[in-house]
Amino acid sequence: TKSQMENKYPLIAGREKGPGPGRYGLPPTIGFMGHDFTKQTSPAYSFHGRMSDTMYCVDSSPGPQYHIDAKMTRFGRDGTPAYSMLGRVKTQKELFQTPGPGAYSPEKTPPCNLQRRPPSYTMGSRSQYRGVDSVPAPNKYCLPPLMGPQVPNKQASASYTMSGSYSTGGPSVDLAQTPGPCRYNSTDPSVYLPRKPAFSMLGRHGLPRDGTNKPGPGTYDPEKVTVHKARAPAYSLGIRHSEFVTPLVVDVSD
Repeated sequence: TKSQMENKYPLIAGREKGPGPGRYGLPPTIGFMGHDFTKQTSPAYSFHGRMSDTMYCVDSSPGPQYHIDAKMTRFGRDGTPAYSMLGRVKTQKELFQTPGPGAYSPEKTPPCNLQRRPPSYTMGSRSQYRGVDSVPAPNKYCLPPLMGPQVPNKQASASYTMSGSYSTGGPSVDLAQTPGPCRYNSTDPSVYLPRKPAFSMLGRHGLPRDGTNKPGPGTYDPEKVTVHKARAPAYSLGIRHSEFVTPLVVDVSD
């Protein structure tokens, strides 16, 4: 229980916290009622309501509620002319309706006074005899070619033919077996010209190194060293110290 905890652990004065500043209610310094008695009070004034005028006279006239026309002046009514817009008056139905320009069709009148009329054309329906007509279509005709001497009504130019190559006895047959250009070996220019300096590129030389395998950093386990210690170091989480503990102050010489 709480009493047992208080008996077991002594009370710390720093833990006993009082109310905050908003807990206290100071008396006001404005007005007269509840004024702070430690402060000086200034004179207070009040506004009284308006008293009635019936004791002097009774005014029953209305206030400024009359509407005066803007055209009224101190010399009378304004004399400028005024105009108004009325609606359109409905006209009486006429007995005779005059036709408009679109009612006439002058193109349908017959020719008068021997006037000449331009030719007129009509488009009739397709005749039933055109479907069985045996007239060939344009793609049925085949015009003769104009290449070669076989055109009877066209002038022909000279014609040439190219025959095949002969295997023996022809101009393309090399009876002497003359070697071609690729049969000759080219002579090195260093044989008949001054020889230029020649350079060669050798491979990269490797430096002598130790061929033994070296262990990496991850190979070592320093936390498991038991040569000079009884066991590996271990850590633990301690308790939180009280904030009211007096820190250790050591005198430092100047």
